[in-house]
Amino acid sequence: MQSQDLVKLAEEFGSPLYIYDAEKIKSQYDRLSSAFSKVPRLRINYAVKALSNIAILQLLKSIGSNLDTVSIQEVKLGLYAGFKPEQIIYTPNGVSFEEIEEAAGLGVQINIDNLSVLEHFGTKHPKVPVCIRINPHVMAGGNSNISVGHIDSKFGISIHQMPHILRIVENTKMHINGIHMHTGSDILDIEVFLYAAEILFEAANNFKELDFLDFGSGFKVPYYKGDIETNIEELGKKLTKRFLAFEAAYDRELTLAFEPGKFLVSEAGYFLAKVNVVKQTTSTVFAGIDSGFNHLIRPMLYGSQHFIENISNPKGKERFYTVVGYICETDTFANNRRIAEIKEGDLLCFRNAGAYCFSMSSNYNSRYKPAEVLWKDGKGILIRARETFEDLLKNQILL
Repeated sequence: MQSQDLVKLAEEFGSPLYIYDAEKIKSQYDRLSSAFSKVPRLRINYAVKALSNIAILQLLKSIGSNLDTVSIQEVKLGLYAGFKPEQIIYTPNGVSFEEIEEAAGLGVQINIDNLSVLEHFGTKHPKVPVCIRINPHVMAGGNSNISVGHIDSKFGISIHQMPHILRIVENTKMHINGIHMHTGSDILDIEVFLYAAEILFEAANNFKELDFLDFGSGFKVPYYKGDIETNIEELGKKLTKRFLAFEAAYDRELTLAFEPGKFLVSEAGYFLAKVNVVKQTTSTVFAGIDSGFNHLIRPMLYGSQHFIENISNPKGKERFYTVVGYICETDTFANNRRIAEIKEGDLLCFRNAGAYCFSMSSNYNSRYKPAEVLWKDGKGILIRARETFEDLLKNQILL
């Protein structure tokens, strides 16, 4: 997308505004598919939590994706968007047993990461195929907040508890049809990922009727010029070779599955916000925008960096700005960032706003959630209307 396209969309739909480039989503999907093109049975399960708009789900369905879900609501969104139950895997954490049973009743693939839940489910529903989420105790990501494979993680059943898993499976006679792992987001070194994969292969040898191995995802995308990213092509070559060798030794056809979220939609997303005020103090120049962490919390929650561009004055002389929001809290998007000279009324564009941005938004300070637009075939399509005051009142009840 070009800056002039973004400006026109802001003029048409207002700000703040989320925009998603359909072609970029498709190209990322094709890139991952191509990297593993030599795997006969490849399954890509898009992680709905990254961006759950049903129009995005429909787009991904149209290009061949399946879904990875973490809540019964995401399961229902997937079904509503047209996915078949068998195209959805459900990987919850810490939910009620009743929710897991509800998901099983809808016919989706169940993925369990807790010994007690595994035993309970196997006892009540031994004929329902179940995938087991293993914690390999490998931290592949660079941030402990988004790495979920380390030893203190609440996610997955420890690889060291395999004897307990096998005891439960034997006692309940339940059918285990998949093994799963997820080391976390922002994989920096594919050798670490491949090391974790070996742990998954070893775990898989304990089960004789598997249909798939799910290697999770967490592939890193670049957030600014010169930033590193996961080498998907190299990973494809190395993991494909190892997977095919394992499949031959296992002597049963297996599907290789991934569950990318950020990798597919992050770079496709743009967040536009208008500058309300430029405020200079004794040491800082603030650019205050018509948004806050109610719309984009990642910089405050994870310390993530989003490239910020002044698309109203892209060729202006660069100055140092601290970009902040309008929330009555400290909501700093960037400290002392070099940005083309900003004036009140200018439009700022935040890049890499496709994943975990709108999906983590809120109505804090009773602010409205922004609109969402899909850029497809050279035009903007509204896929979520901007909220109104009536939306804030919708579920509230006067005394």
